[in-house]
Amino acid sequence: MKIAVVILNWNGKQLLEQFLPSVIKYSENAVIYVADNASTDNSIAYVSQHFKQVKLIKNATNGGYAKGYNDALQHVNESLFCLLNSDIEVTANWLAPIISEFESNPETAIIQPKILDFKRKTYFEYAGAAGGFIDKYGYAYCRGRIFDSIEEDQGQYNDRTPIFWASGACLFIRKSTFETLHGFDESYFAHFEEIDLCWRAFNAGYQTIYVGDSTVFHVGGATLNAANPRKTYLNFRNSLFTLTKNAQGFLPGILLSRLTLDGIAGLKFIFQFKLSHTLAIIKAHFSFYKHLPRLLKERKQLPKKKKYYETTSIVWSYFARQRYRY
Repeated sequence: MKIAVVILNWNGKQLLEQFLPSVIKYSENAVIYVADNASTDNSIAYVSQHFKQVKLIKNATNGGYAKGYNDALQHVNESLFCLLNSDIEVTANWLAPIISEFESNPETAIIQPKILDFKRKTYFEYAGAAGGFIDKYGYAYCRGRIFDSIEEDQGQYNDRTPIFWASGACLFIRKSTFETLHGFDESYFAHFEEIDLCWRAFNAGYQTIYVGDSTVFHVGGATLNAANPRKTYLNFRNSLFTLTKNAQGFLPGILLSRLTLDGIAGLKFIFQFKLSHTLAIIKAHFSFYKHLPRLLKERKQLPKKKKYYETTSIVWSYFARQRYRY
């Protein structure tokens, strides 16, 4: 099976300098692409000059993660896509277990490897860790990471197992699956679009797998860090988008509970003297209400499965019952 490693870039010359060499070194059988989102730095000239074996795709605009990949992947013909953040260091033999899983199990459509923290290499990384899940109210969590509690890697997740969503930091997907699902929802711009994609895949009968014998190291927050209210805005808004489109059940009840929990999160930010993040949550909700008619229309058109969650409320489990591990 032919695999394409596609790195989305926006003004990321320093990241490409640091991490692209490891991708080239350890991806002998892959075709490597850098898809540029209309950068204004000289990152594309740098890649063109120093890495002749890397193919360049130049997007006309910066449409964020979602549109950026939708546009770029139209120019990629390999049967497997690896969507790889520019701030990831890969390791020797990282692709072999992934390709083996795809070849051995035709029902496997999406895969995530083990994602460890580049800055603390014995710990899981926030964005994906050992595979993602979601609760009834649309809050995402991972094996190895629940909210800000992050586990040390002691081999506890060296398995291959079904998961609900794979991190967009390093996401493998069959070209045929990506095209059948019509790619990412471009209204998201960035954040949560991979969870929406995996949820739509789940509802359509596809399987997402975690492969723990493939490892990458992720810096995280290199483009938009957690201290930025813009990230809070996108995460809260896009998770509401995803919940509304894909969740089976009595939606008004689910959304009412979710809005209450978001209000509590806003109060928590106030007590932490992070008023800009509270305002970001409020802004996210107003944007959600604006898009609600479109989301409800999409909801009617998309297939759904009843049981999409293992934990009813990860918020209750974490903060009230003090369960900090998967």
